[in-house]
Amino acid sequence: MNSASRENGRVLMTAEWVVGHAEGKHILIPSGEVVFENGKIIFVGSDFSGHVARRIDYGKSLIGPGFIDLDALSDLDTTVLALDNQPAWKKGRVWPESYMAKGPREMYTPEELIWQKRYAFTRLISNGITTALPIASLFYREWGEKWEEFEGAAQAAEDLGLRVYLGPAYRTGNSFVSNTGKIDFYFNEEQGMKGLEQASQFAKSFEGRAGGLIRTMLSPDRIETCTEKLLVKTAAVGRELDIPVRLHCCQSALEYNTVVSMYAKSPAEWLRDLKFLSHKTILPHLTHISGSNGITYVAPDLEIFADSGASLAHCPLVMARGGAALHSFKKFRDAGMNIGMGTDTHPPDMILNMQMALYTARLTEQSATAASAGEVYTAATVGGADALGRNDLGRLRPGSRADITVINLENPTMGQLIDPIQTIMLNASGRDVDTVVIDGRFVMCDGKIPGVEHTVMWERAQKQFNKLVQQYPDRTFKHPKIDEIFKTSFKVVK
Repeated sequence: MNSASRENGRVLMTAEWVVGHAEGKHILIPSGEVVFENGKIIFVGSDFSGHVARRIDYGKSLIGPGFIDLDALSDLDTTVLALDNQPAWKKGRVWPESYMAKGPREMYTPEELIWQKRYAFTRLISNGITTALPIASLFYREWGEKWEEFEGAAQAAEDLGLRVYLGPAYRTGNSFVSNTGKIDFYFNEEQGMKGLEQASQFAKSFEGRAGGLIRTMLSPDRIETCTEKLLVKTAAVGRELDIPVRLHCCQSALEYNTVVSMYAKSPAEWLRDLKFLSHKTILPHLTHISGSNGITYVAPDLEIFADSGASLAHCPLVMARGGAALHSFKKFRDAGMNIGMGTDTHPPDMILNMQMALYTARLTEQSATAASAGEVYTAATVGGADALGRNDLGRLRPGSRADITVINLENPTMGQLIDPIQTIMLNASGRDVDTVVIDGRFVMCDGKIPGVEHTVMWERAQKQFNKLVQQYPDRTFKHPKIDEIFKTSFKVVK
């Protein structure tokens, strides 16, 4: 597969609605136009008077900035294995001590790992995501991610034309279930530092490749699986290379209480005292902080995070599936914390995640004014760009990169329309994304990605998934049979 080449000359795109950007905010332009050339937007408005080489009218559609996914799934999603199969530690979602004793192993081949990222990248583009920071589970790995698979990820992104921030995940620790059924932790400082060194070298080698489509980041896995030494060194490397650092944080009561028990500080206090937090820090989730979801430890967590300049990667869909929600979007917004969005699950449907962000924000505050459609749309675009320090992304205005998503509004299921953003929040999904432009290249047109056979890829993904499931008994507490780990919704009668 080869990425689409840039258009020769100026391209003018027009639709019933265009999301422009002026004076620091999105604006709506009816019967608007967007003109780009050489990967850069040169005009947003109406009645462009200059010469264009190509004009495309999308009719009853919304032309807007591409979505930015700060926590984009890049492997096969196993949410379906956990949806009704709980508790997680009894169902293979945490390594048992017996598995640890034999030595963790890779559950995918190197070729499968590389292919999975290519497959995931096609799903991201299909849902209008133009910039992605990949995330994959380390439960199925020997320990951390490896150079080779990220070299393959960089090639896949270049082939498909996806803008990415890449960096192999690493950690010094891992949770496991002891033989008595207690959750415990194993740490290996040397292994974690080797992972950081690999990630640092990867960043130095791959930053700016593919004409700037390939950027890099540091990805220490989760706060509870990182030691003080690893986090302090990670922050130093991040500052030295001036790249984003993403750390999954405050996503469960177990994690929060583990940090408190280990360090006598809340996660926010610990990260602050380690001088880990900065405007380059991206923190997925933050659903469990002081005063929320049963956390009683008293600490000014939200204030610490907001004052640090760090950004929240809000992933409402995957958290809601597990019974958690951000407490609350309004409080984070009012505290002045930058909020971006992540999908972190299949489907990587940013529209669905925006809808879930809107609904959970109103539910947690029990108020219809706790969040607006415009605020969550801004989080999925401007918020993500600001988290990356990129004022040339997430906005359609002259000088920005030509990262554009076209959402089709001409569909009977879309319902009635008076404001396109509000209608999308009510009735649209990622399946309504029609066209995607990244850096001035048409990477998807009419729902089709050049060279990608979605059905063929889906069939291969299912085969790899089946192979993974067969390995579950070996890595599940007390090694039950597969049909004991994964119960069907109803009795299967043959």
